[in-house]
Amino acid sequence: MNVCFLFIFVVFRLTSCFAKRVELDWNIEYVYGARDGSNYRRSIGVNGATPIPAVHVMQGDTLVLNVHNKLDVATSLHSHGIYNNGTNYFDGPDMVTECGIPPGESFTYEINTTAQSGTFWIHGHTRHADVDGLRTPFIIHSNKPPEDYDEELLITLEDWFSQEFYARMEYVDNHKYDHDKLSVNYATGLLNGYNANRTAPIKFRPGKRYRLRVISMATNNWSVFRISGHKMTVIEADGVRSMPLEVDGLNLGPGQRNSVIVTALNSTDFNYAFEFISTSSTLNNESGEKPKIYQGVVEYREGAPIKDIPEQSNKEPVWPDDMALQAVDRQPWLPVDRTIDLPVTLYRDSLRATFWSLGKTLYQPTIVPTLYTAMSMGELASNKSVYAPQTNAYVLRHLEVVEFVISNPFINDHTFHMHGHDFQVTEAGPCGELVHGYTEIDYRKSGPWPIRRDTVQVRAFEYVRLRFRADNPGVWRFHCHIAPGHDYNGLAVILIEAPELLQKQQRIPDQMKEMCKMQGIPTAGNAAGNPGFDLTGLPPAITLTPSYH
Repeated sequence: MNVCFLFIFVVFRLTSCFAKRVELDWNIEYVYGARDGSNYRRSIGVNGATPIPAVHVMQGDTLVLNVHNKLDVATSLHSHGIYNNGTNYFDGPDMVTECGIPPGESFTYEINTTAQSGTFWIHGHTRHADVDGLRTPFIIHSNKPPEDYDEELLITLEDWFSQEFYARMEYVDNHKYDHDKLSVNYATGLLNGYNANRTAPIKFRPGKRYRLRVISMATNNWSVFRISGHKMTVIEADGVRSMPLEVDGLNLGPGQRNSVIVTALNSTDFNYAFEFISTSSTLNNESGEKPKIYQGVVEYREGAPIKDIPEQSNKEPVWPDDMALQAVDRQPWLPVDRTIDLPVTLYRDSLRATFWSLGKTLYQPTIVPTLYTAMSMGELASNKSVYAPQTNAYVLRHLEVVEFVISNPFINDHTFHMHGHDFQVTEAGPCGELVHGYTEIDYRKSGPWPIRRDTVQVRAFEYVRLRFRADNPGVWRFHCHIAPGHDYNGLAVILIEAPELLQKQQRIPDQMKEMCKMQGIPTAGNAAGNPGFDLTGLPPAITLTPSYH
C-alpha cells in the first residue's frame, strides 16, 4: 500500500474516532430581565436563560441543535461564519434557505465542523431575533491551537436597546420619528452579557499568556476594546488564522471576531482598566450617547489600586487593519475571473425615512425561498430572471473567482457578511466626496497573503475589494450586518452558486418543506411560485435613486 495513502487513511480514521456529536436541546422562548441594568423588558433566550450560554465543540465534531420554537412567531438559526458545505439548507436565513420554524414546532440543525476551527457565533435569522437576544458565541476548538497560551477568555461585545426590535421599527415604517434624536436608538453596551460598567472583573495571573476571543455580537454599533498598559497580538480574524500582528486594541464592526494574545504583567501591585467604546455612525453626536464609554477592571489582585496610565497625545493607537493582517496559510491573491461592482445606495424619502441597497434595487424577500427555486427550476435555475429583480441575484459558475468592489460614498459605516464563504480582503481606498469632519482615507493594498474574513468593514467614503472562489454550491446571502435600517431596509444581494451542481448534490429535508406548508409558503417554482419566467403575484421591485444627503 502507498505509504502516503496509508498515512492519510490513518489520520482520517483517528479523526473519525475522536469526533463526536455534541447534542443540545434549545427551547427558544421569551424571557424577561434588565440586561442593561435599568430597562426591564421582554427578550429572547434559550431554556429560560439570557444571555445564552456559549457553545463549545472540538474541530471535527458535529453540533446537533434540537430547536423547539416557543415564540409566537417563526424563528431560525444561522451559524455565523460556518460554510455549511453540502448542507446549504441549514444556513438559516428565512425566505432564502428555509421558511423558518413555525411557533410550537421543532427542528434539528446539524453543523459539521470538520473544515473549520476558530471563533464564530450563532444567532437568529428570522425577524431579526438576534437584536432581541437570540445570539451566543460558538467556539470550535482546534486540536492544534495556533499559539502557545495558558488560558482562554471569551469577551462578547453587544449593544442592547430599551425596546424590542419591531417596536422600534414601527417608528421607521410609519415615519413617526426623527432618526437622529429618537432615544430608543441609543443602545447600552454589554460586555459578557451585561452592562459593561457593571461586568465582573477580567482576572489575570502574573506572567500568564491569555488568548482572548473577542466577538462583536452587536447589531448596530461599532465596538472598541483595549486594556490599559497591555499590548495585544492578533492571531485570528473571523475563524481564519493570521500571522501575529501587535496592536493597542481592537475595533470591531457588527459580526466581526478576533483572537488576540495578551501577556499578563509580572506584578500584582496594580490592577488595570479595560475600556469598551460603543458607537455608531448612524446617530448624531449627542452628549453622553456617541460614543458611550465603559470601563471595567483587569484584576491581578483583589483590592489592588487601578494604575493610572495617561494617554499619549502624540501617538495614534494601532488597530488591526485588514490590509496589514496576513493569513498563516499563505494563500496568495486569487486571480479574478469576474468583477462585480456593488455600490451602496441610500435613498431618503420626504419624511426622512431611509432605504439602502447594493446597486439600485432594494432587496425584498420572495414568495418562494430562493434555495427552493434553485432546487426546483431545473436548467432555468442558472437564469437569474427566475429569482426576480428584488433578490439582487447573481448566478456564479462553479470555482470561478469573483471580485466584489463595494463602494460607500455616504457618511454611514457598514459591515458586510457573506454566508457560506470567507473572502480575501485585498484593497481599500477613498470613495465619494468627503464632508466636513471626515479625514482623507488612505489607499491601501494587502500584502502577498491577504487575510480572509466572512465579515468586512466598509467605512464612510470608502471602497473595499474582496475576492473569493465559488467552491460551495448553494444559495448564499451577502448583506449588511447592521440590522436597524440597513439589513432591515434591503441592503443585501443573493448569490446563486453552481445551481446545476446544487441540484445533484443536495436534497432539502422533507421536514423543512412541511414547515413551509404549515405557513402557506410554496416550495417550488420561480420567485413567485410560478413556472418559467412568470412572476405574477410578486410585488414590483423597488429601484432607488441615490440621495446624497
